Amino acid sequence: MTDPRPSRHVRWDDLPWEDVTDSIRRRIVTGDDMMIAQVFLDKGAVVPRHSHLNEQITYIISGALHFRLGEALDREVIVRAGEVLHIPAHLPHEATALEDTLDVDVFSPPRADWLDGSDAYFHDTKDKED
Repeated sequence: MTDPRPSRHVRWDDLPWEDVTDSIRRRIVTGDDMMIAQVFLDKGAVVPRHSHLNEQITYIISGALHFRLGEALDREVIVRAGEVLHIPAHLPHEATALEDTLDVDVFSPPRADWLDGSDAYFHDTKDKED
């Protein structure tokens, strides 16, 4: 039996950073049903309130993010280096970088808005559900 698709080997350092805002950069690797991204946030960077149909796992490599979660954004958690946060699909959330932060985000399915450039919530203060 032949493998349906070949595997891929990617070195993060070989991928260019995409400037999302003047204080947030990312690089992305996608598969058919999942996506992984390195995201670098300068201290004070804000990811505005949003939600999406994608399940998300955030792993902090260095730094710390202050998350506010839930419809009223009334659940707060600080996720630091070596810690992981699971965000279920459709759960509203926002994040602020408490220091320069490198995180790894895994999404299932892949974030179509990140891939096609329609992730306006980064640039818009209104609520956005993908």
